[in-house]
Amino acid sequence: MRADRLVATLLLMQQRGRVTAAEVAHELEVSVATARRDLEALSTAGVPVYPQPGRGGGWSLVGGARTDLTGLTASEAQALFLLVGPTSGRSATETSALRKLVRALPETFRADAEAAGRAVVVDPAGWGATVRTRPPWVDELQDAVVRRRQVTITYDGRSRGVSERTVDPWGLVDKDDVWYLVAGTPSGRRTFRVDRVRALTVLGTTAARPDDLDVAAVWDEVVDEIERRRGRVAATVAVAGPLVRVLRDRLGRHASVLRDADDGRVLVRVSSHTARSVAEQLAGFGAAVEVVEPPEVRAELAALGAELVGRYATG
Repeated sequence: MRADRLVATLLLMQQRGRVTAAEVAHELEVSVATARRDLEALSTAGVPVYPQPGRGGGWSLVGGARTDLTGLTASEAQALFLLVGPTSGRSATETSALRKLVRALPETFRADAEAAGRAVVVDPAGWGATVRTRPPWVDELQDAVVRRRQVTITYDGRSRGVSERTVDPWGLVDKDDVWYLVAGTPSGRRTFRVDRVRALTVLGTTAARPDDLDVAAVWDEVVDEIERRRGRVAATVAVAGPLVRVLRDRLGRHASVLRDADDGRVLVRVSSHTARSVAEQLAGFGAAVEVVEPPEVRAELAALGAELVGRYATG
C-alpha cells in the first residue's frame, strides 16, 4: 500500500508545511523507519521534498503548504508516478490513491503522469543472477517510455553477438535489481536486459505502442514463457533447513520448498533446462545437498565429480 502512503505523506506536508518522520509515522500508523524511507524516496525520485536539519527541523515541500498538488512540475509529477507505479500486485487501495492523485494534477500533466505510472513493473522474484548496480540507461529509457520515443540500442546478445536495433520501448521491469526493457520490434515483442545495452540513443520519432497495453500482464507472459524454457528438468534435493534460503536466493524461482523430510532436512525442488545444468547449479554445494531424484541428475553430478578429481587429484 505504498502508493496511498506516499500521497498521504505529500498531503500531510502540504497541510502542515513541515513534518518530522515521527509525525508522519504517527499519522499514517507506520514505523518511524518506514516513514523516513518514504520521505527519502520522494526526495531521491525528484519530488520537491527536502530535509531541514537542526533543532525545529524536519521535512518540507518546497513552496510551503498548499491545498492541492497543482504546484508539482511536469517532471516532478512523472517522478512521483515512476516511484509509485505498478507492481505485479498493486492493491485496489493503491489504484484508488493514484486515481485521486491524477485528478489533483494540472490537466496538462495527467497523460505523462499516468504513462509514468505504467512505465515500470517491480517483480521481486529473482532468476538467480542478480545485478546490484543500477544500469546507466534506466532513467533515459523511463523518459523514452513516458514520452513515447523510439530508441536505438547497441545490444550484447551474448551468443548472438553485438547488434544495433531500433525499438519501441513499452515499459521497464525491475526484477530483483535486474532491469529489463519490454519493447516492440519489427519481429514482435522482445525483452532486453538493460545491463547488456552498450549504447543508447533516444530518437525524435514516435514509438508505436498497443492502446490497451498492460506492461504487468505482458511481463507475466514473458516470465511464464521463460520459466517453461528453463524448467524442463526438475530434481528433488534434501538439504538442512538453513541452506533452503541460500538455495532460493541463488536459484530464484527455480528452487521451491516441497516438504519436510523424515530425517529433519527439507526437500526442495530445483529445476533447469537440462539435467547437466541442474547438476552444475548444485555442484558448488558439495555434500551439503543430496539429490534424491532423478537418477539422471545424480549421474551428472557423479560425472562432474569425476572430472574434477581427474583434473585436480594429486597422486
